[in-house]
Amino acid sequence: MTQTPRRALRRALLGGAAALAATLAFGAPALAQATDFPTKPLRFVVPYPPGGPLDTMARMLAEKVRASLGQPVIVENRSGAGGNIGADLVAKAPPDGYTLVMGAVATHAINPWLFANLPYDPVKDFAPITIVTSVPNVLVMNVEFAAKNKIETLADLIDYAKKNPGKLNYGSGGNGSAGHLSGELLKARASISVEHIPYQGAAPAQLALLSGQSDFMFDNLAASAPLIKDGKVKALAVTTAKRSSLLANVPTVEESGIKGFDLGTWFGVFATGGTPAPVVAKLHKAFADAMELPDVKQRSLLMGSEVGPMTPEAFAEFVKNEKAKYQEIVKLSGASLN
Repeated sequence: MTQTPRRALRRALLGGAAALAATLAFGAPALAQATDFPTKPLRFVVPYPPGGPLDTMARMLAEKVRASLGQPVIVENRSGAGGNIGADLVAKAPPDGYTLVMGAVATHAINPWLFANLPYDPVKDFAPITIVTSVPNVLVMNVEFAAKNKIETLADLIDYAKKNPGKLNYGSGGNGSAGHLSGELLKARASISVEHIPYQGAAPAQLALLSGQSDFMFDNLAASAPLIKDGKVKALAVTTAKRSSLLANVPTVEESGIKGFDLGTWFGVFATGGTPAPVVAKLHKAFADAMELPDVKQRSLLMGSEVGPMTPEAFAEFVKNEKAKYQEIVKLSGASLN
């Protein structure tokens, strides 16, 4: 039977009201959860061993955000596979904001191109909260080798390498590490032939440089700064587009004549992908406020970082750009891990 206009309108209104009621009923728990968050301790995964700069900063921030969040933030080291094990744990956690990771340039920009079977998607599986630090790497030389061969600048090093192809070597913390990729990018951009020596970590690579087993390396600025200050290694250039305030007299690689060179070591806080926006906002405010505390800012400066907190949207865009940039660099290096 044909409905009258009045009856059709009444049915439409009733249907709309029912749909709205259902939406509110199902949406209410999620909204309440976001408003009340957090109601229990948070888990903060560090995908690397204890003691490094990333771990130290994670522990400092975990303590600082406790007051604003009203819950303990428990740091848990889950290292292995270049950071993939810890990152994957958070990628597959419930998207409720209670499991965080201190992700890094390796886990979110390098490993996607380095590992043939990455167990997570560095963009879709994470909700960026904020960047925490961005630190240059620095090209440092064995002081005796530099003095013997009159190498004072990066231009001198490149000139020596071109006159002595294959005789120079550089150490790194391993295949696919930031130091390795920086070395391979230098080789490609400067058209030089030097040998790469991978070590089992940055610390052994640094010891090899000090003992003269290697000629130069790209080291993390925070780790090299004391050695540079004490004259135990010679700094030639920093790898970022801008100079570091810790080494204001040391030029960038680009200033030294090598274009298209802007690499650094960064890390930041991520939640699991799909975490509700209100929860992300609350986490962002807690960590961003903590980063502005004087002692936290001082710790960042001592590490060579001058970056401030980013909005989740800006950090997400930053990560996408970094991931795209390292595709070419990993390809240049020829590095591949299973």
